[in-house]
Parts: sequence; structure tokens; C-alpha cells
Amino acid sequence: MLHESFEQGPFARRQRQQPALAARPVTLTTTLKNYRGPGAYLVLYVTDANGAYKGTLWMAGGKSKYYKHPGSRFRATGGDPAQISGIKISGITGASVGAGRTQELSFDLSDALFDAGCRLHIDAVAEDLRDSPNDVVIPLTGANAGKPVAGRRCVASFTFR
Repeated sequence: MLHESFEQGPFARRQRQQPALAARPVTLTTTLKNYRGPGAYLVLYVTDANGAYKGTLWMAGGKSKYYKHPGSRFRATGGDPAQISGIKISGITGASVGAGRTQELSFDLSDALFDAGCRLHIDAVAEDLRDSPNDVVIPLTGANAGKPVAGRRCVASFTFR
């Protein structure tokens, strides 16, 4: 269901992996709160209306040992080691995000994800902070597009448009 067309700068290593579906370009903007310590590992993933895991859009951070930390993604995948280890991630990975910094990502996402009960989740892990599963959870609806949402612990604001 995730329509993959990652043509952004150095992350162009993954191209369209399935036949073209009706999709829309979406920009995800995440700004972290100012905190002391190294960059945060962020996981952006989608669940359906029943809370079932649909796929991972992005994992920010290079050390795979942290991929299992945000517990909500671990539970959403049913603990599937292939999903948790990053071997079969349906998205792409990149550098961790520094305190107070903003990360902007652009994707083509399937129209079927919008206004269908699907939710976008952001789990955050920072070395000097507690894990923050479901730091942000927002329904993927047209009404929510462009509206900033505050996170629970690490994320200062998140917007998709």
C-alpha cells in the first residue's frame, strides 16, 4: 500500500518498487525539541484503521540496535524480526535528527492511505532520554494536512502536507 518513489537527494537508492498506483506527493516535516544529548532515532510508520502495521516510511539513525527500542512499532509488527531489524524495511533510512533540528522528507504515498482510517506514527529514541513510542500519532486525513501537531516527549511539532 505504501507507494514508494524515493527520489530525494542521496536517498535515491530506492526507486519505484511496484506498479504505479494512484498516489500523491506528501512532505513530512518533523522538528525536535531542544534537549541535551546526541541525535534522536525516529521511526515513521503507518497503521491501518484497526491498528495493524502497514509499513515503515523512514527510520532516522544508523545503528540497528536501536530499531527495536520504540515499543509501539515493535508491537505493531508483531515482533517480526525481519521488520524490526531493518532488513525488510518498506521505507528508507538516514542519519539521526539533532535536538532542535527539523527534518523534511518527501514521498509519494498511495491515495488509499488517506481518509481510510490509517494513522501515521512517529516513535522516538534518544540516548539520554526515555524511549517515546507514539510520540506523534495522527490520522492521515485531508483535514489534518498542514496542521501542526505537538509530540509527547521528543517531537516539538510535526506536519504533513
